[in-house]
Amino acid sequence: MKPPNKSSQQPGENQEPDFAQELEEVERSLWALKQRYDQVRRDRTEKAQWQQRRDELQQNKHQTPEIKAELKHIQQQIEVLELNLESQLFSWRSLKKPFWQAVRFGGLGVIIGWILKSCAG
Repeated sequence: MKPPNKSSQQPGENQEPDFAQELEEVERSLWALKQRYDQVRRDRTEKAQWQQRRDELQQNKHQTPEIKAELKHIQQQIEVLELNLESQLFSWRSLKKPFWQAVRFGGLGVIIGWILKSCAG
């Protein structure tokens, strides 16, 4: 008896490894999204705390050199947190698919435009 060749396999047999790989990729993406969400929540909370402390120090009428140094440190921490909150929202990986779709459909639009122009002119 001959072993079945690829052409005689059932349609669902070949797709199972692909589905498992896609499922793993979705799980990894979901895990990364959860991690990013947790980081954003922590950073927002920490930023609010730093801003509250900054406001308290700015209301102090006697600005000593220590208070000014602490205000400068707090401002640096707030800037770092803002950078963290802004970063990783858009990565090349998340923009790759929309980018190539824009290139593909934009290129298709240019080609259709040339065809229509040549037919009309």
